[in-house]
Amino acid sequence: MKFNIGERMKKMMQTWLEITPAQPQSFTVREFSTFETEVMQAKIWYRGDSDELSQFFSQTNKNGKKTGFWESVPQSERIRKIHIGIPAIIADTLAYIVTSDIDKIEANSNDWETISEKTAFLEKLKNGILNGLICGDGAFKISVDREVSEYPIIEFIDGDKVEFERRRGVLTAIIFKSLFDTGTAKYTLCERYGKGFVESRLYDLNGKAVPLSKVPQLAGIEPRINFDGEYIMAVPLKFYDSPKYPGRGRSIFSGGRSDCFDAADEVVSQWWDALRAGRVKQYIPQDFIPRNPENGSLLPFNTFGNDYVTISPPRAEGVDNQRITTVQPDIKYEAFVTSYMNALMMCLQGLVSPATLGIDVGKMSSADAQREKKDVTGSTRNTITDVLEKAVPELITAVLKTYDNIREFPPREYNASISFGEYGAPDFDSRVETVGKAASFGVMSIETQVDELWGGSKDDDWKNSEVMRIKSEKGVASLEEPAFTEV
Repeated sequence: MKFNIGERMKKMMQTWLEITPAQPQSFTVREFSTFETEVMQAKIWYRGDSDELSQFFSQTNKNGKKTGFWESVPQSERIRKIHIGIPAIIADTLAYIVTSDIDKIEANSNDWETISEKTAFLEKLKNGILNGLICGDGAFKISVDREVSEYPIIEFIDGDKVEFERRRGVLTAIIFKSLFDTGTAKYTLCERYGKGFVESRLYDLNGKAVPLSKVPQLAGIEPRINFDGEYIMAVPLKFYDSPKYPGRGRSIFSGGRSDCFDAADEVVSQWWDALRAGRVKQYIPQDFIPRNPENGSLLPFNTFGNDYVTISPPRAEGVDNQRITTVQPDIKYEAFVTSYMNALMMCLQGLVSPATLGIDVGKMSSADAQREKKDVTGSTRNTITDVLEKAVPELITAVLKTYDNIREFPPREYNASISFGEYGAPDFDSRVETVGKAASFGVMSIETQVDELWGGSKDDDWKNSEVMRIKSEKGVASLEEPAFTEV
């Protein structure tokens, strides 16, 4: 009844105020690229080859107008297209910061240290972090091949070769796609990793399923392999969610950053083109140029060793044409530098600080402002480590369970963990100065001083011995507790 009265009042107000309700509208937005295309674009940016960039963007032109730098400059024109390489620097730096900051990886298994060494786990993890940042997502794939290794084999597969199956938002299977070329035909192998099984299916270019024996390398593989344990022999990795493709990841090079890279390359290319056009030019009278004594032809002018040139008298009265004129255009260097810095900041904003990449922008802001900008790198680093703190233990657990299956043991339950140090921690000299000041004011105990100074670089036994040494030197190591007497 209340609902009907409200609707009636609404209509009465609209009629009284003469309000015409808005008509529903429909919009059509066309996507110009697929997820695989965006992954390929990110890989091309990371590779940083100028020829590949020009070829790629000329083939993936979005609107046909060719407004971007890499897609608009014709190859026939004499324009030097320069790529500054900042995408690769960003990705490599972030991957290095995270991997070098790993403090400890632990698992309740005596076999983990051996497996980690034999499988080059840290190297595979770094590769996964780097490619996960570039491609947006991907997955660690665990496989077994006793002809290659007696331990589980760990690989990271990029997002353009991976599909995820989810049910009500829960991951149920991961599909890895591999391309095989037999010389006469091309096939796609789809390996579906689910809980307790791995299914392998081969498809031709038309999407038709064919026997695995069509590819000689796959002739001995069974279509389905079951194993003990309710776990998936693969672990997904995704740092950022894609706003365009639900359930997929977003590359650090997407979200408009590709246009910023394009603009930065255009600024640098124009800058160097202006430098080339602004070279010093000399206008030399013909009489100043030496001639070949045999045929009288002009010899190439040499800035050195032309002492023998003779000056002829002017042919016209009052005309001084016997003079070398040097001309050099005025290049606006400051404008190019400002444009480059602005384009560079657009490439880095929200992702990494210029100071982290070793870019000197001290003249542009104070030291305090630079330290605040470095927090951007810390935020990106924390985003990555938060994901790894969940994905790495899951990967270690899956590897250990797979190793149990290899040895034909029932898979056990494992607990694994990864910890990271503090990013941007002060150097040793700064810590000594800070701890020394705190100790001089008596606001920090000796135990705390040693712990703050050495952190996780020393074990507890060494720290305890160091505390006892310092107390002994200060004469407080053997102090006895005061005795209490009853009155």
